[in-house]
Amino acid sequence: MIESLQTYIAENITPICGPAASSALLLASLVLAAVAAYYIAKLLLILLEKAVLRSPTDWDDDLLNSRFTRGVSQLAPALVVAVLLPRLFSAQSHLLQWIHILTRLYVLWAVVRIVVIFIGNLYEAFARRENLKLYAVQGIFQMLKLVVIGLGIIIGISILINKTPVAIITALGASAAVLMLVFKDTILGLVASVQLTANQMLHKGDWISVPGHGANGTVEAISLTTVKVRNWDNSVTTIPPYSLVSESFNNFEPMRSSGGRRVSRAVYIDVNSVRFCPENEISRLRRQGWLDGLDISDDARIVNLRLFRDYIERYLATNRNVNSDMLYMVRQLDPTPSGLPVELYFFTRTTEWKDYEHIQCDIFDHIYAMAGEFGLSIFQTPAGKDLTHLKN
Repeated sequence: MIESLQTYIAENITPICGPAASSALLLASLVLAAVAAYYIAKLLLILLEKAVLRSPTDWDDDLLNSRFTRGVSQLAPALVVAVLLPRLFSAQSHLLQWIHILTRLYVLWAVVRIVVIFIGNLYEAFARRENLKLYAVQGIFQMLKLVVIGLGIIIGISILINKTPVAIITALGASAAVLMLVFKDTILGLVASVQLTANQMLHKGDWISVPGHGANGTVEAISLTTVKVRNWDNSVTTIPPYSLVSESFNNFEPMRSSGGRRVSRAVYIDVNSVRFCPENEISRLRRQGWLDGLDISDDARIVNLRLFRDYIERYLATNRNVNSDMLYMVRQLDPTPSGLPVELYFFTRTTEWKDYEHIQCDIFDHIYAMAGEFGLSIFQTPAGKDLTHLKN
C-alpha cells in the first residue's frame, strides 16, 4: 500500500506540481495516518476499559484505568510516524532526520510515561487494600520510577548523539563515585525501605516513638527518603528511613494488637506507717470486707503493708478493666528518700490512650483512698504549709 502511494504520487503528482508538492502530500498522508491511528487506538482502549470495568476482579480496574489507556493511545500516532517516515521518504534530508529523531524521542517519552503510570497504579492498588496498604512499599515504587526515568534519559541521550546506551552507561561508570555521593540518601532510603518491609518493622498507621528525632505519634507516610510521623501534638516529624534501621525506635503497634496496655507505676508509702496489725484492726478490716478472699492466720503477726499488697492484688484480679489473662502483681521496690515504693504492674483491657488513662487514674484513686484504711500513709515531701503547721 505504501509503495502504491509512492508510485502514484511519483507518476501523477510530481510531474505536474513538482517534488515539493509531492513531499507535502506524503507528509499530509503521514499526518492523516497518525491521526487515524490515534482515534482507532483510543476507540479500542475505550472498549477495553469498559470490558475491564465489567470484570469481577478489582486489580484490573486499578491497573488499567483511564489515565493508563490515555497514555497508551498517545503512543499509537508516534509509532505510526516512526514506522512510516523512513519508508515514505527514501531520500533523507536533514529536516526529515530531525523529524525522525524527535519522533523516536516522543515514542521513548510515551513508553516511559506509560510504565511510570503503571507503577503508580500498582502502588495505588496496594494502598487501597487493607491487607497490603500497611507494608512500607512506597519507597520501592518510587525507586522503580526513578530507575525507569533514568533509563529513559540514557536512551534519549543515545538517540541524540547516535550512540548505543551501553556506551553511555560505560561512560557513566567512570563517575559512579560522584553519582553515589549525589544519590546517597536515595540509595540508603531504598535499602532501608526494603529492610523495613522485609522484616515487618514498620507499617503505615503504626504508633512509633523515636527519641533521637523527637518523634512520638502515628506513621502517616513512608517514602523513599522520609518517614512522616504525626506527633500527638499534631506536629509532623520527618525521619530518614535509614535512621530507623541504623538506630533504635519503639513500635507500639504490637501492644495495640495484644489486647492489653501495660501500667507500671508505684505508690510511695511512708515507712514510719508500716507496722504490725492488732487483732481489733484485723477484725475491723474483715467486717468491712477488705480481707475477703485473703488467707490470714489469726495467730500470725500480720504487717499492714502485707495486707495492703494482698488487697491491691485481689482488687486488680477482680477489676473488669484489668486484663487478668496477662501478668499482674504488686511488689516492693528498693526504698528511696521519698518513701517505700509499692509498684502496681498490670495490663488494661483497652489500648486506647484516653480510656487507658482513665482506668489508670481510677485504680490509683482507689489505692490512695484505701491506704488509710490499712493504717498506711502516702509519703509526700513537706510543703511550705506543712512547715508552717510544724512551727505552730
